Amino acid sequence: MIIPVKPIDSPCSKRLKLMNKVSQILVGGALGLSILTAASAADPKPQDTVDYRKSVYTIIGWNFAPIGAMMKGEVPFDAAAVVRHAQYVEMMSKAAPEGFTKGSGPDAVKDTEAKPEIWTNWDKFEAKMNDFQQEAAKLTEVAKGGNEGAIKAQFGKTAETCKACHKAFRKD
Repeated sequence: MIIPVKPIDSPCSKRLKLMNKVSQILVGGALGLSILTAASAADPKPQDTVDYRKSVYTIIGWNFAPIGAMMKGEVPFDAAAVVRHAQYVEMMSKAAPEGFTKGSGPDAVKDTEAKPEIWTNWDKFEAKMNDFQQEAAKLTEVAKGGNEGAIKAQFGKTAETCKACHKAFRKD
């Protein structure tokens, strides 16, 4: 006779179940968003483009701030958290240029900090975005090494690319 065994509901198994549900929700949301994005990407409305761009920069800020807090000693250094946050910054740095389609500047949308110089001096803007992408990628690589001093130095270089672009192309 086989006696059925009831599975133990340990904290670890509960956490795994929760993580699986969260993963399923995130993947489903991403797929849904990609379908919506594909549908609207053919002819995005200026406000949609601005909303996209603001979302990208919100995610960048959300992930850049904790690294900065660690580098300033405001919160304890956590090498794994730095890697995770740096990877998101790098990923979003690659997504950011898509938020600057023609016709999404201040001439078309009132609710934007983007200066018209982005579109009148696209090559310079693109170079600044490339600088940010390169330094963000380096931040991820340096973060994987776990050396707090090296991370701090690269974080500073990455932050400088943000400041340089803001100075030239963002109303403050």
